[in-house]
Amino acid sequence: MTARGLGLLVGSVVLLGAGFRFGYPDLALLGAVAAVAFGCGVVFALWRPRLGVDRVADPDRVARGEPARMTLTVHNTSRLRAANLIATDRCGGAGVPVPLLRLRPGRDTTVDYPVPTSRRGVVPIGPLRVTRGDPLALITLSRTYGGTASVWVHPRIHLLRAVPAGISRSLDGRIDKVPHGTITFDSLREYVVGDELRRVHWRSSAKVGELMVREQLDTSEPTIVVLLDDRAVAHPQLRDGVAESFEAACEAAASIVAAAVREDLPVGLHLVTTVATGPYLDVLTEATLREGDLAATLRRLRAQRLGDTLVFLTGPGGRAELGAVSGLRGPYSVVLAGLFGDRDAAPISAGDGLIVIEAETGTEFAAAWDGVRGW
Repeated sequence: MTARGLGLLVGSVVLLGAGFRFGYPDLALLGAVAAVAFGCGVVFALWRPRLGVDRVADPDRVARGEPARMTLTVHNTSRLRAANLIATDRCGGAGVPVPLLRLRPGRDTTVDYPVPTSRRGVVPIGPLRVTRGDPLALITLSRTYGGTASVWVHPRIHLLRAVPAGISRSLDGRIDKVPHGTITFDSLREYVVGDELRRVHWRSSAKVGELMVREQLDTSEPTIVVLLDDRAVAHPQLRDGVAESFEAACEAAASIVAAAVREDLPVGLHLVTTVATGPYLDVLTEATLREGDLAATLRRLRAQRLGDTLVFLTGPGGRAELGAVSGLRGPYSVVLAGLFGDRDAAPISAGDGLIVIEAETGTEFAAAWDGVRGW
């Protein structure tokens, strides 16, 4: 109900009451006219357009800055009345006007508009909102139609040409860096139809009485563990609600994951504040700054020994934590730290075998990463 409608309703009640109470038919007539006008406005606003909504995002997952479009199709499912109104579709934090002018029964109209992809994150789209009001602007009523969709704006991926070398472990305790993997015996298991006969271990098969097959393992294949510091204290510098250091760290993490997948290397992504689940690019898209305990996360990584190369990506607030991260140099043969958004501070010495890359953007990090020779 608008202010005008509320005033008209109150005025009609007062006029009707005064007219009947004091015997003034003119006042009662004016009150009755006001009440009828208000009732007509309610009936007009309560008419519900019958609409069907279909939406398609093309594509629904893009890198930051790449184009994406939303195609919205609105059907008039009514059998009698045509729709003649302006609807609004929610796209992120803005509204997109969707004109439905003279949309006859059984017909449809299509609207295509761009989706903003200038920021990393999940862009919610929909539902379609239709707001109707009477000609006297007494009543306005909003309804939503159709479901919602999401467009995932992934961090930018920068090409990394260098990947860590594998770590070859032998039974006599030696550890050597090698450029390629080596296959070694891991365990025995029962034969399954389809296994190659050359992998059958005949001596063990004779002892057990069943065919036993050798399981082999690539002991030198490099396993990369990416730890993204998503603590709010690590990225204190905000601009328009966005921490540029965190955005650069997300781009670096996405670039490392993409490089590992391209080289067919095992890679794991971990966040300081939570356990990452789902596709890694989607995890990086949803990542936000939170409260977390870095010490507890480092203890977990030390105990689990998830790989041989650890990459820690943090912001200006994580500079003081690099010493604790370098303490993982034992369980992890290579420990590298990416420090974003703090180039004006004193440079960090790569002591205790810690490799430090200081950069402002993901592009700078990619160039510095390819220049690392101390894997």
